[in-house]
Amino acid sequence: MCRRKQETQMVKRKVNNGKKGTPVRPANKNKDPRKAAKPKPRTDSKQAEVIGMLSRPQGITIPAIMKATGWQQHSVRGFFAGVVRKKLGLALQSEKKEGADRIYRIVACKPQTSSKRPAKAMTARKATKSARPSAGSRAL
Repeated sequence: MCRRKQETQMVKRKVNNGKKGTPVRPANKNKDPRKAAKPKPRTDSKQAEVIGMLSRPQGITIPAIMKATGWQQHSVRGFFAGVVRKKLGLALQSEKKEGADRIYRIVACKPQTSSKRPAKAMTARKATKSARPSAGSRAL
């Protein structure tokens, strides 16, 4: 058999392969994949627990989060950077007091994120170099 006939035969086959117990269901055309339901945040998750601890006015330390969740220190720091700051867009403030662990808390305002770097100011040395004439254009 040539390849083209095989392909057309494969297309013409029924989805249920002749089995009586499995009905063929038509595709649901009403659902739009772009409008898929967003997952609801769980209130009993470790993530929700940590965000609740960070939302308190007194804040919380990394060792306290490690004890409450069972996470390691690098996992807590990764959670701060990846979930709290980037994914959720929350402003995380840290404060270091003398002789104590660093305290982290979520503050009300969102951090300003910019995709472009601000232009660097021209230093005085660079400005004087660009103002000088080049060696070939000097008058003798």
